[in-house]
Amino acid sequence: MTLSTFGTSRAEAVGAPAILELVDVGKTYRTGALTVEALRGVTLSVGDGDYVAIMGPSGSGKSTLMHILSCLDVPTTGRYSLAGEDVSGLAERQLAEIRNRRIGFVFQQFNLLASMSAWRNVELPLVYAGVSRPERRARALEALGRVGLAERVDHRPGELSGGQQQRVSIARALVTDPTLILADEPTGNLDSVSTAEVLALFRDLHEQGRTVVLITHEAEVAAEADRTIRVLDGRVVGDDARAGGRTP
Repeated sequence: MTLSTFGTSRAEAVGAPAILELVDVGKTYRTGALTVEALRGVTLSVGDGDYVAIMGPSGSGKSTLMHILSCLDVPTTGRYSLAGEDVSGLAERQLAEIRNRRIGFVFQQFNLLASMSAWRNVELPLVYAGVSRPERRARALEALGRVGLAERVDHRPGELSGGQQQRVSIARALVTDPTLILADEPTGNLDSVSTAEVLALFRDLHEQGRTVVLITHEAEVAAEADRTIRVLDGRVVGDDARAGGRTP
């Protein structure tokens, strides 16, 4: 794939709107006299149902890119659209609403509350959304069943393995039926067996039609996706689809 075609998604190829679209996005941080260009003119898109890995070394800009994709930060320049909505200039309250409604997060550190059971952890996004308690519980149990934890719903994180804790995190990401699953180094704290199980779960979610974006520095993890976007020095330097993937 040449530089001129970086960011071409399957959605673009068939004329459908992209789920994620960045156009000439830049992000600059200023601390006193110091100016850091974390992103420099990034243009890319991800189509509905794509399975994409964003890969780069420490300091490459991938974390900044993840913050923008997840609506935790906004671009300094350029435009970012999520599910057709330009979110570049929204206020924090509006961004928080979009995060809760459209994005399911999976983190390296799991971010589970130790004092709460698995299903209580999973229901939290629905609490913030104002969903009734009976519906919250029903949806949390359904999500845990989908990740193979139907028999562990009342267990607290300390009673679960690392791989099981990450599956609780994935269930929490699914419970709001989001537009996008965004996973930030999701296997960083897992052994090889748990890593394989979690990656197989992401593959299953993708095959069910979910849009999945993984942020990783590990080539082995990125290889599980159908498309790898490589970031270096704040720029997209590679955008490759594998045979059988969903992008051309």
